[in-house]
Amino acid sequence: MTLPYTPERPLRVAVIGSGPSGVFATEALLKSDLSVEVDVYDRLPTPYGLVRYGVAPDHLTIKSVTRGFEKTLSDPRVRFLGNVEFGRDLTHEDARAYYDAVVYTVGASSDRRLGIPGEDLRGSMSATEFVAWYNGHPDAAARDLTLAATGVAVIGVGNVALDVSRILVKTVAELRESDIAAHALPVLERSAVKDVWVLGRRGAAQAKFTTKELREFGELDDADPIVKPAEVQVDEAAEAAITDNTVRKNLDVLRDFAVRTPEGKARRIHLRFLVSPTEILDDGVGNVGGLKIERNTLDDHGNAVGTGEFEVLPVQLVLRSVGYKGVALPGVPFDARRGVIPNTEGRVDGRPGEYTAGWIKRGPSGVIGTNRKDATDTVAHLLADARAGTLSAAAHPTRAAVDTLLASRGVDVYSFHDWQVLDAHELAQGQAQGRPRHKVVHREEMLTHRRS
Repeated sequence: MTLPYTPERPLRVAVIGSGPSGVFATEALLKSDLSVEVDVYDRLPTPYGLVRYGVAPDHLTIKSVTRGFEKTLSDPRVRFLGNVEFGRDLTHEDARAYYDAVVYTVGASSDRRLGIPGEDLRGSMSATEFVAWYNGHPDAAARDLTLAATGVAVIGVGNVALDVSRILVKTVAELRESDIAAHALPVLERSAVKDVWVLGRRGAAQAKFTTKELREFGELDDADPIVKPAEVQVDEAAEAAITDNTVRKNLDVLRDFAVRTPEGKARRIHLRFLVSPTEILDDGVGNVGGLKIERNTLDDHGNAVGTGEFEVLPVQLVLRSVGYKGVALPGVPFDARRGVIPNTEGRVDGRPGEYTAGWIKRGPSGVIGTNRKDATDTVAHLLADARAGTLSAAAHPTRAAVDTLLASRGVDVYSFHDWQVLDAHELAQGQAQGRPRHKVVHREEMLTHRRS
């Protein structure tokens, strides 16, 4: 029998994760004709996930999506419960007892490894870690990172690879116009980096970056883009078969870079294709001392095949950017090979009343906007199940019951109003410094900024 969801007894939904997918799922729930209440959880005090901690700090226009997010999370039918860790402060059993449905939207917070010798040397790390450091993620803000390397290899040719490479070669004057974390600025100002190699194992036509991000390398104040003409050649038949307009534009930009005469700027970005890392070399004392790469060719299926021709790049820092991967949630099914919660169109397999959206549903693909349709599709199934009466009613379906539970465990819940106080503080501090924002990066300091 369908529950008569009413303002007095609304459909109670927990959304685990406050990044784009979580907010889009919440938005879709609010647009339904059912009476709903949504509690959005995040283990951090701050909302917005990768929009705050993943989007490049110099791409402020992309971050403007948070204006819509703020409207959603300010709706009286919604609560943001930050600083609450799923599996510890709120268990899977709790979620099922206090909510009619649960939507997991936790993204993909770990990274894939290269699987080559030397990957654990000092100076070898994931681009994910580097991004978290310069974006002020609380888990990475205290990292003691120096940039003594003169050469850096960034392995991967997606937008994240371009982001970290661009941050490494921008001047401090350029970076001051961004909301990069304050602790990163002096480190980047003292940086010894002169050359950054961005490495793709397949050809330029198979790269995953977008043209706008690629073009930025030709507009930097003090860095020259360097491209080997032979590595961006595409035979006539293959070029005629290209139907993706982005690929065509990327090839045009890369060919332009290839024929440019370097202007003698202080730094260089080397965009390399058809090369694979085979070994990170030890300098003799446990640090990165170079990167051995092998030249590739493409077989008839477009796969990269090694040619046996090698070279060594003079790098002391290696950043791998070969993909994000999801992490298991306590009590929730997980496909470790794919890094996702096993699901059928967003319904968690074998778990009625449990749903998933975003990267933890489908894997790390698409841009922020991709997650809107993905989340909306998942919520459509949740609402269909609610209307069909197949959701098990929560045993404790009130906000007060949740508050009592979390208080009993000593959880210091950070509300959306608290976040708005912190947000205003960051913006004011940034304005005083002539910057768009001065991020608070340590959890303890975040928690001191609360509504009165």
